[in-house]
Parts: sequence; structure tokens; C-alpha cells
Amino acid sequence: GEPFSQRRKGKNAMKRHATYALTHVFCALATSSITRSLAFVPARRYQAVKATTIRPMSPSSRLASSWPKDNEKTQQADNLDDPLAKTGLPSPLILGSGSFTRKLILKEMGIPFKVIVKSIDEKGIGDRGGDPAELVEILAKAKSDFLVSELTKPDASPASFPEKESEGKYGGWIVLTADQVVTHAGSILEKPETVEEAKQFVSGYATSPPKTVGACVLTHIPSGIQVAGVDSAQIHFRSTVAEGDLVDRLLKDDAPVMSCAGGLMVEHPFVKEHIDKIVGTEDSVMGLSKNLVIDLLYKLENRLKDQMVE
Repeated sequence: GEPFSQRRKGKNAMKRHATYALTHVFCALATSSITRSLAFVPARRYQAVKATTIRPMSPSSRLASSWPKDNEKTQQADNLDDPLAKTGLPSPLILGSGSFTRKLILKEMGIPFKVIVKSIDEKGIGDRGGDPAELVEILAKAKSDFLVSELTKPDASPASFPEKESEGKYGGWIVLTADQVVTHAGSILEKPETVEEAKQFVSGYATSPPKTVGACVLTHIPSGIQVAGVDSAQIHFRSTVAEGDLVDRLLKDDAPVMSCAGGLMVEHPFVKEHIDKIVGTEDSVMGLSKNLVIDLLYKLENRLKDQMVE
């Protein structure tokens, strides 16, 4: 529309502008409130949502803000919107992943975290010709076991752990690790090893929808109690995804295509324009299901509670 300075400056016009502005604010607040309330409800109350076909939400809210830092404190420990505080678990959480999307998702969930990554040889673990759900859970557990062993070995320095924000009810630390693969046409796709392979992956999505399969593992230190789960989502692309130079455009934009399973980056605007629908949740496609994390936090809380009773 016209710049504000060029519009009528009469009393009626100003009233209309004020009304429009207030309406915009109220809508934004309502949307924010609904989104925030949905993000922290246990997954067992979300079964109907997870089974629903949804349209991918706009990435503007994600891309407009800066990426979270490795030790970003996103909420105060006593904030009721913090799932760690609600479950009585210690804070901050230790994230055993350098994935920027997983950091972003935890930030959106209001979970304080600190990144500590200890790499393993993923290629030598699991069966790539078997069940993808079993593969990602095995890999996520292997990452957790190695990280926990490194943090708790006899000669490990106490400084290896981040500064504690809250002991919660159970003390110690919570370690989160995750893994994800993309399945397509009966094959398991991991991170592309070459640009050409990334282009082959993306080209195939025009003919049949790929599916993401991701696992999340939570481990409590020092009890060793561990809970794990798997979530999946299917992405339906338009035929246009195979046209043009999508992968080259993403790389030119410094998008980490080569570090994403199947070369998928559904949150990027260049990819978003080719998506028809997502069956599942967008955060699951991005590498960490919010519903699954919440569900596992409650399961871990119950396991720790049972241990205290014994």
C-alpha cells in the first residue's frame, strides 16, 4: 500500500490505522500464545496432531532471529515454560550434537542447554540395509554412551561440565543425543558425500516423497538411566523440486546441505517453495521432534522417581 505519510491524516483515517494496528497485535499475541502452549504439552496428548497432515509453517520466524549460541540460556530455570523445570530435571541440558537446527528447536522449546560433542565413527555402526528406526536409535545411543563415558571417566576434569543452573529434584545431568536418516524409494539416505549425490537425492524427491526417521536419547548422569524414542515424518514435494539448480542455490547461500541427512533443509525458503505438504511435524523433519523430547523428559522423570522410591 501507500506509505503512511501519503495517506489521509483525518481523524477517521487515524482511527482506522489504530484499529488495524491493534488487530495485528492481538492476532500476533494469540498466535504466539497458542504456539507456546502447544509446544510443551506431553506427546501422549498429541497423538491426534501427529497423525494429521499439516502444511509447513513459514520459516520467517526462525530465519529472522539469530541462531542460538552453544550455551544459550533460553529460559530461567524456574520458568514454568521450561520443560526441565516442569519435570524437576537438572538444568542446563547437555546437547551432544552440533546441529544448528537441533539447537534452534531446543531454543524454541525454552530448554537451557550447553553443547558438548564427542564424535564417533557412525559409518561403522548399525545395518544400513535394515530397519531405519532401529538404525537411528542404535546410532543415537552410541553417541550418548560415548559422550557419557568421556564426561565421567576417572581423569575427566569437573570443568568438562557446564555451569549448573538448577539441580532440580534429582541432581546430576541430562544428556541429549539424536540421529536421523532419510528414507526414499526403499533406501536409507544419510548425509550426501558429494554435491552430485545431494543433487541426485533432491531430484528423486520429485517422483516420490522422502521420509525422515529420527531418534532421540536422554541419559541421566550419574544414574545411567536412559530413555529413547523414534519419530518420523513424510515430505511431499512438488515436481518443481527437480527443476533448476536448487542445490547450487542452497550452497551459494551457505546452507549446510552436505551436513543434512538426504540433503533436506525444509526450513530454508529455497526448499520451502517446493513443498506441497508435510505429514508429521516440521521439527521432526528438521532433526528433533518436540513431541518426542517432551515425552522422553516425562519418561525419564518417572524412571528417576521410581529409583528414588526403591
